[in-house]
Amino acid sequence: MRVDLDPDVVGGREFYAALNSVVVPRPIAWVSSVSADGVLNLAPHSFFTVSCVRPPMVQFTSVGRKDSLNNVEATGEFVVNFATEPLFEQVNATGTNFPAGISEFEAVGLSTEPSTTIAVPRVAESPVAIECTLHTTLELGDSTVVIGRVRHLAIAAEVMDGDHPDINRLRPLARLGRNEWSTIGEVLDITRIRYDDWPGHRQAD
Repeated sequence: MRVDLDPDVVGGREFYAALNSVVVPRPIAWVSSVSADGVLNLAPHSFFTVSCVRPPMVQFTSVGRKDSLNNVEATGEFVVNFATEPLFEQVNATGTNFPAGISEFEAVGLSTEPSTTIAVPRVAESPVAIECTLHTTLELGDSTVVIGRVRHLAIAAEVMDGDHPDINRLRPLARLGRNEWSTIGEVLDITRIRYDDWPGHRQAD
């Protein structure tokens, strides 16, 4: 037995809440941006992923018209800062609907550091910063997908294991449904199976 939800029948917010609870866990784009008037903004967006490898691009979705979207459209730049477990309360606090003239950096007590390739600053306390210039936006219903060309990736040396970022040192946060968040939990390690190594493949040939 299943519970069936039809988006054309169920209320918009109710369906969104259910969808949000099953598309989990979701990584967080902690987006720093600057308004046309020079006001710093910092906001978490949990619809976030890599959208292209060559050239490298990432994307986040603004549900409704938020300051992040307005700022990126105005300046063509943004930074995706890594949301970590130790910064849990600050990440959550930057989701507060502050007026556009208030900087979340100041409101929640975070520091800035200069980016390498763009004018928008990074979150100094975050171990990873993905500096982006706007590639395109795509309007879909009540939301806008923002796709950024990655211009620089800055990773703190202390979270590296040789030449690779270590997941246990990064300690990422992820969003779940309702007011729920998740931490890294148990890490499973498994190698993808090549078809040549699939059981019975060579016998069938």
